[in-house]
Amino acid sequence: MSVTKPGKFITLEGIDGAGKSTHLAWLEQRVRAAGAEVVMTREPGGTPLGEQLREILLHQSMHLETEALLMFAARREHLDKVIQPALDRGAWVISDRFSDASFAYQGGGRGLPEQKLEQLEQWVHPALQPDLTLLFDVSLETSRQRLAANASLDRFEQEQQDFFQRVRRAYLARAAQYPKRIRVIDGARSIEAIRVELEALITPWLS
Repeated sequence: MSVTKPGKFITLEGIDGAGKSTHLAWLEQRVRAAGAEVVMTREPGGTPLGEQLREILLHQSMHLETEALLMFAARREHLDKVIQPALDRGAWVISDRFSDASFAYQGGGRGLPEQKLEQLEQWVHPALQPDLTLLFDVSLETSRQRLAANASLDRFEQEQQDFFQRVRRAYLARAAQYPKRIRVIDGARSIEAIRVELEALITPWLS
């Protein structure tokens, strides 16, 4: 009897404007070319309920703890309906953000105590972490320049520079805390240079 090989869970993180979205489609194509099933998803979102919560989270003002709870509520649904079933059948899941974003944005950016986020994380996914997190890092100046080209900014993207400075610091602190899982990618380099690095990171898993 054949046993299904567990899938891989890859997440992409970074401050707004770091460039992670540029590489999502390439990653999908690269993994599919190796013969694996790929599920592309995002947070907040990924499910019908999650997408409704995304609209609320990105466009409505709310209490900080409400924001964090809604993020993890969407994540719980996402895990149940999309992520875990895909991993169980051997698919690769590539997600635009996961729980590291909550530690960076609600924790670092907004100041929610890390202990509360850790409690939510333990409640929602105590035994699951991404196999690999690609943290795209750029300077605040680069981030601002890239966002300036976007005519429609959500309430996170509209935050001031000091907010993004705190988010970036929180992301880099997470990377230092979990160096085996989180790989910092210099997002200011050329697309070609970044893809050479991404290729080197994922190729060992594709063989």
